[in-house]
Amino acid sequence: MKVKRINHVSLAVPTLDEGRTALSVLGLLALPDEFVANQKTNTCFLQTQEGETALELIAPAGNESLIRFLDRRGPGMHHICLEVDDIAQTLAELAAAGVDLVDKTPRAGAHGHLVAFIHPRATGGVLFELCQSAQGETSS
Repeated sequence: MKVKRINHVSLAVPTLDEGRTALSVLGLLALPDEFVANQKTNTCFLQTQEGETALELIAPAGNESLIRFLDRRGPGMHHICLEVDDIAQTLAELAAAGVDLVDKTPRAGAHGHLVAFIHPRATGGVLFELCQSAQGETSS
């Protein structure tokens, strides 16, 4: 198991417009908005000029957990996404080591990537997402 890179840092916002303007003025390039049906969220990725990493804005589109998150904490950092080569193998190794997982199997995420979450109890209170790029793509 090897983390390739930090793929993105995700910021929870009530609407995608919140935060997008300031981040765009800073030179981050906004990719097209995407609705992630199985997570009931709207997303917008803002990439650095080199495209090496991104910030992700996530807004609820029926996702009750994200609505509760925003109600309790307000807008702010939601999770850090780590890119891996083989998400199924990574999840198996984490489970074998006794790491508390939100997802035991990967699911579809933004950009057609496979994603899974590590429970914050296992990581000092920070939610981590694992992602595996769609076949033949570099991530972000």
